[in-house]
Amino acid sequence: MMAHFYSRVLGTGSYLPRIYVTNQMLAKKLAQHGIETSDEWIVARTGIHSRYFAPPEQATSDLALIAARRAIVESSIDLQAIELIIVATSTPDFIFPSTACLVQAKLGIHNGSAAFDVQAVCSGFAYALAIADGLIRSGMYRNALVIGAETFSRLLDFKDRNTCILFGDGAGAVVLTASDRPGMLSSALHADGRHAHILCAPGNVSGGIVHGSALLHMDGPAVFKLAVNILEKVAREALAKADMSADQIDWLIPHQANIRIMRGICRKLGLPLERMIVTLSEHGNTSAASIPLALDVAVHDGRIKSGDRVLIEGVGGGFTWGAVIICM
Repeated sequence: MMAHFYSRVLGTGSYLPRIYVTNQMLAKKLAQHGIETSDEWIVARTGIHSRYFAPPEQATSDLALIAARRAIVESSIDLQAIELIIVATSTPDFIFPSTACLVQAKLGIHNGSAAFDVQAVCSGFAYALAIADGLIRSGMYRNALVIGAETFSRLLDFKDRNTCILFGDGAGAVVLTASDRPGMLSSALHADGRHAHILCAPGNVSGGIVHGSALLHMDGPAVFKLAVNILEKVAREALAKADMSADQIDWLIPHQANIRIMRGICRKLGLPLERMIVTLSEHGNTSAASIPLALDVAVHDGRIKSGDRVLIEGVGGGFTWGAVIICM
């Protein structure tokens, strides 16, 4: 098979589940456990006003399915032309099979396409996008569906106001295709397992029993300190690989974790805040879904246009981090 030099984004899609949760609603839930918080406290520390939770009957694959269908419609690609499906998630439906295989079946793709999950938490979409780009460039596949999907609300400890206020559920997707025009311009991926303990869900299943805790644990100050430094470095690494300067970037889409981290990265890169896409206020932190959700919102509201250069970057448990530069 002849190798293709580039991959390009053909279409984007996203989905948010139906349970809308404001800060005021969350404060009432925490009050049931004797924990005080308020809309003002949450907004001041995070920039989040609301988020969406999936109902019990809706799995991560269901969210991914709707986002995928929307991206496929936007791309005008035939379902059976999709040869590769990658789902970035830390909240799969099952231990196995992969959520990607479940999405493949629900989409009705029966062409033997490859399907697998990527687990890099909040960096997951950057990882998945870089993997798909590399496989398309190699000539192994021509069309890929890349999804970030999470039901993070199911990992939250609603007795810990420092973490449960941050996260929400959702999904975002892109269709990539081989092209003779530049699309994915560069990528940079990293991890450092020495920091695994500062952001984790430290439980495992053995003999049908959960050992340890299956709920999210985070050392907020440690994560904040690490994130700001490594996100600037990985962004500059991706820029150097693309032979670009920061002022050549039209849009920055950072992982939607905390508005203070996001603004800090913008300042360090010398970009005006107006060039940063922010959906954190309405969506909260949707982990691997946050970047593709924000990308889809900005594409469909007309901010991101064909030819725009977009820098995406994320940092997550593992500890993982990565950046990708896209020419839309």
